Amino acid sequence: MELINNLINLINGILWGDKIGFPLLIPLLGLVGIYLTIGLYFLPWRKLLYASGLLWKGRTANLEESGDISPFQALMTALSATIGTGNIAGVATAIYFGGPGAIFWMWVIALFGMATKYAEAVLAVKYREVDEIGNYVGGPMYYIKNGLKKQWHWLGGAFAFFGMIAGFGLGNMVQSNSVADEIHNTFNITPWISGLILAILVGSVILGGIKRIAEVAGKIVPIMAIAYFVGALIIILLNISGLPDAFALIIKSAFNGTAASGGFAGATIMMAIRWGIARGIFSNESGLGSAPIAHAAARTNDPVRQGLIAMLGTFIDTIIVCSMTALVIILTGVWDSGVTGAPLSSLAFETGMPGVGQYIVSFGILVFAFTTMLGWSYYGERCGEYLFGIRIIKPFRIAWVCAVFIGSTFELEFVWLLADALNGLMAIPNLIALLLLSPVIFQVTRDYFAKPTR
Repeated sequence: MELINNLINLINGILWGDKIGFPLLIPLLGLVGIYLTIGLYFLPWRKLLYASGLLWKGRTANLEESGDISPFQALMTALSATIGTGNIAGVATAIYFGGPGAIFWMWVIALFGMATKYAEAVLAVKYREVDEIGNYVGGPMYYIKNGLKKQWHWLGGAFAFFGMIAGFGLGNMVQSNSVADEIHNTFNITPWISGLILAILVGSVILGGIKRIAEVAGKIVPIMAIAYFVGALIIILLNISGLPDAFALIIKSAFNGTAASGGFAGATIMMAIRWGIARGIFSNESGLGSAPIAHAAARTNDPVRQGLIAMLGTFIDTIIVCSMTALVIILTGVWDSGVTGAPLSSLAFETGMPGVGQYIVSFGILVFAFTTMLGWSYYGERCGEYLFGIRIIKPFRIAWVCAVFIGSTFELEFVWLLADALNGLMAIPNLIALLLLSPVIFQVTRDYFAKPTR
């Protein structure tokens, strides 16, 4: 285990800057997002309301168009994978290590990440395929294979390999670990019991494939997001007088660092940037290439329409849900308590709503993590299918359910380190493909909005 820990730390050091003096991924993710945003003439920011209208129209599938699930279900499936423990435990971890300023950088990466998510979904729909059993499949591995020349095709295999393995870390074990930890702290239930129950629930859904996952996600995700939002909003309203100071603290800490206070060890500007962006990426997954795997299954004949719907996922996940968690932690004054992870979020909610708050977090983590494991099971399965064909589907699903149980017994620190490493390894092939295919993205977008009816 020590050898594995050392290897994971080395990878993280290279990707996130601890070993080579500068962060490899942070500027790469940021620059790709900025480049795409500018190349699209800030379309994600300008067309936010237009995209919301498309989402509303996409609640039901158009049977005359190609695909497996409705555009709305595709976004809910993607959100089921992104709205997870990153919104609760991840935000708390970012504040613990990077200070309140980490939230500012989380917002920045999300705003530019909207363009990245848009581009991913556009390419996923444009270059998708139909597999041997009639399912629509797509994602970075397919737009690399079908959109780039042969000398780049190895990137598709690399992404699929990293994506398949990454799923077991950030989409599976991280989730079950956080659930088991929170339930143990709140209800004193042994972690392996929580893991066993989760494994049974996950298995009962994923055996039905994308249509069952999308059906469950389409019902649970809107309800859970609204319920969590309302709980956080109540606490914010109860502390509304401190809201201006909270935003001032976030912005000031983003550019000046955060001095040590209470149980908080202090954080530099670089720590705020590193942890804010890392946790933001973990939460909304823009640039990782995961979400377009779900959007490739949408019933649509227009890549741009699905791209516009896809970019809403980043806005909802980070700008709305993550911000609510962060504001509750800061407004209740527990951000410098020395507690980290899900327990910090639980402490904040319990402080804001005594007797009720901790149960909001426990329920949120349980449901968020459950849906994340469903969404990521589909991502990992599609990556596995790209590498090994449809014969891998059943063994993959069995392995996935087993990993849910195993993850509940791991230590939190190791699982989060593993998630960071796998995040980075997934992102690199995808970001290279986005840059190489950016002319296609820009042209398809121009053609769509050049039509008189747009």
